[in-house]
Amino acid sequence: MPETILVVDDDPDIARFVEVNLRSAGYDVAVAADGEEALEKAQALRPDLVLLDVMMPRIDGFEVAHTLRRNPQTANTSIIMLTAKALSTDKVLGLTAGADDYIIKPFDPIELLARVKGTLRRAKEMRNLSPLTGLPGNIRIQEEIERPIRDDKPFAVLYADLNNFKAYNDQKGFVRGDRMIQSTARLIQDAVVEFAGPDGFVGHVGGDDFVAIVPPPIAEDVAKRVVERFDKSIHEFYESEDLQRGYVEVEDRKGVLQKLPLVGIAIGVATTETRKFAHYGEAVAVATEMKQFAKRETTSSFAIDRRQAS
Repeated sequence: MPETILVVDDDPDIARFVEVNLRSAGYDVAVAADGEEALEKAQALRPDLVLLDVMMPRIDGFEVAHTLRRNPQTANTSIIMLTAKALSTDKVLGLTAGADDYIIKPFDPIELLARVKGTLRRAKEMRNLSPLTGLPGNIRIQEEIERPIRDDKPFAVLYADLNNFKAYNDQKGFVRGDRMIQSTARLIQDAVVEFAGPDGFVGHVGGDDFVAIVPPPIAEDVAKRVVERFDKSIHEFYESEDLQRGYVEVEDRKGVLQKLPLVGIAIGVATTETRKFAHYGEAVAVATEMKQFAKRETTSSFAIDRRQAS
C-alpha cells in the first residue's frame, strides 16, 4: 500500500510540481492550499508525511506543525518544511516546531524525493523500535533474516532470552527488571559490534527475548562473549546476600518459600554453515530449539546447531 503525502503550499504551481513528482514516484498525494485546509485534511487522511510550506496566509507553517504535533491523531506524522529562506533562524524554528527535515526553495525533484524517502524510512524505523531498549522489533528482525535467505548469503541467527527472569521481575520489581533488560540489550550490541562491526544486527523481540544476526564464522565468539559479560554483570542486579547464596528466596502462591536460581542468559544459534533455510520461520525455529537446549543448563550457556541437513 503506497504511503500518503499531504502537500501544503499556497502557490498552486509549486504544489502541482511537487504533486506530479511524488505521484510519479508511487506515492498517494493530497494537496492543501493553506494552513487551515492542511489541518482538516491531515486529520481526515492521517498522512505518513506532510510537506509544509512555511510562508502561508492565515496560519503559517510553523503553527501548522505545532498543531499537528499536539494532536494525538497526527503527532507521529512526519513533517518536512519547505522554506524560501536560507536563514538559520527559520531552520531552527521549523525543527523546534516539530519538523523532521526542511528543504530550501528552489529545489530539484531528485533532492525532494531523496528527502522524502529518507524521512519516511527513518519514521518507519522509529515506529518499529522497542521503547525500552531502542532496538528494532519483529518487523525489522524478519526483514533482516529474509534478506540473506533471498540473496542466498550466509548468516547465523542467535536467539537469546533470560532464565528465571519472571521470578526476578516479580521479586525485585519492574523498574529493576527493565534495567536488566536494558543492560542485556547493551551487552549483546557490544558483543556484536566487537566481532561483526557493521555486518551485525541486534533486535528486541519483546520482554527478555533478543535476536542477533551475524556472519556464521563469528557466531560462537559472539555467543561466548555475551554469556561471559552477562555473568560478569549479574552482581549489579542482586543484593550481596543473594549472590553469596547463589539463589533468591521467593514465596509461591501458597506461601511456601522457593529457592530460585539467579538469572542467566540462554542463547540458541542457527547457522547456514550446516544447513540452508528456505524461509524466515525455519531459521527462527532452529535457533529457538537450540535455545531450549541451552536453557537446560543451570548457568548461562549457548547451544549451536551443528547437525548437517540431510
